[in-house]
Amino acid sequence: MIEYIIMIIGILGAILALAQRDLLKAAILTGISGGCIAVLFQILLAPDVALTQAIVGAAIIPVFIALAIYKTHGVDNND
Repeated sequence: MIEYIIMIIGILGAILALAQRDLLKAAILTGISGGCIAVLFQILLAPDVALTQAIVGAAIIPVFIALAIYKTHGVDNND
């Protein structure tokens, strides 16, 4: 039963990340979705895949997205 709740949270997080106009909120929601997938892998007794997903999907990708937003947000296009 808990698997279905985690799946719904992950799917809603992904849909909300796609619908966000604020890119930083989209990065956070991407991390939530990745974290839900990592928990599902752990429930399915795949701890190595869960650990990799937690590191990459819930930590590294949202941080890279946030850094890209930060680096490109301050660019002035005065052309």
